[in-house]
Amino acid sequence: MKRFLTTLLAICLLSLSLPLFASCGKESGVTTLYVYNWGEYISDGSEGSTDVNAAFEEWCAAQGMKVKVNYSTFSSNEDMYAKLCSGATAYDIVIPSDYMVERLLKEGMLRPLNTENIPNLSNIDMSAVIDGRPYYDIDSEGSDKTYSVPYTYGTVGIIYNKSMLLAEDLERIEAGEGSWDIMWNEAYKGNILQFNNSRDAFATAMFREGVPVNTTSEAEWRAALDSLMQQKPILQGYVMDEIYNKMSSGSAALAPYYAGDFFTMYEDNEDLGFFYPKEGTNVFVDAMCVPTASKNPELAELYINFMLSPEIARANAEYICYASPNRAVREDAEYIATMEELHPDAMSILYDTADVEMQFYENLGEEQLVLLNSLWEELKIESSIGSSIMIIACIIAGAAVGFGIFYYIRRRKRKRYTDTLWED
Repeated sequence: MKRFLTTLLAICLLSLSLPLFASCGKESGVTTLYVYNWGEYISDGSEGSTDVNAAFEEWCAAQGMKVKVNYSTFSSNEDMYAKLCSGATAYDIVIPSDYMVERLLKEGMLRPLNTENIPNLSNIDMSAVIDGRPYYDIDSEGSDKTYSVPYTYGTVGIIYNKSMLLAEDLERIEAGEGSWDIMWNEAYKGNILQFNNSRDAFATAMFREGVPVNTTSEAEWRAALDSLMQQKPILQGYVMDEIYNKMSSGSAALAPYYAGDFFTMYEDNEDLGFFYPKEGTNVFVDAMCVPTASKNPELAELYINFMLSPEIARANAEYICYASPNRAVREDAEYIATMEELHPDAMSILYDTADVEMQFYENLGEEQLVLLNSLWEELKIESSIGSSIMIIACIIAGAAVGFGIFYYIRRRKRKRYTDTLWED
């Protein structure tokens, strides 16, 4: 599945421009490159994969540069934003999602890239997905500059357990008529999982109701809340990482999640399937950017170029299973064979999405963010009240039969967006 590191280094050496090396070099000592990325989102040497950060360090060493990659991770765009604003670390590379790229650009936190130092940018082809997203190419004043380079992209769909669905629902899915409505189907009460983050959860309701996910209408946001309120009683819970165990073990029948992560679950449970709801879904692009606070912008551009080289991009694509924006990867016969071995429809799920209605999340204005947080809090409080009533009822029932049992319940909270989230 992976090629020898020496092959990786040789191919990358040919693909990168030599003039840049001298400009990034240091007279003595080690230059530390600070990279900030999503968790579990890079080929890191585990399970026989290529350790791409180590490969970059060795490649730099071959050019006479002493470089150490300081690699850290975040769990949400908002966590990344807060850390970047704190100034605690002068990151050289950050990899946020599209709407956060837009926000960082508007706030003057991104450095324009010198594309002459990134010749492998020619491998990127996002024309079928991005459709001219402006913040990848120009700044707010309209000058021709590049501020980010796509690292990977993905889509949201519904993961389902074939052994737990009704025959008529399976027929609809196989006929291409799968709908968000199935997430509200009381036949699956107690077997439905929902996103435990506000933006994605509200989007499921908005797509179902035919409401634009970037709407500025308070009435439409409240309509989505009403839909989520209707769904709440039939949910098993609101989850994020927990979905892996729940779907792989057959503990739930339905869950909305990211296409790339479906393959990880499928490896553990071949009863699982995936479909894009006919009403539409979210598509996102995670992109490499250089913050204005970077102390090593040229070295950062060298790292970006390295990540775009065919062998390294392929190593990442095979390891994380998200769609690659790299043309050289998508056309690689070995990559295609590897993905089809993983799942017979892998290439179709990842790349054959021309007929899927997709919307990007845009950076919401302050007013919409406040509203979204407020509505999510309403949903959370309503759910918490229901949970509290259940707990009190159990305690009373226990006392009535003379057991005297005390229930201590610890709720684990996950921070994905700027609001505080809730899960069962």
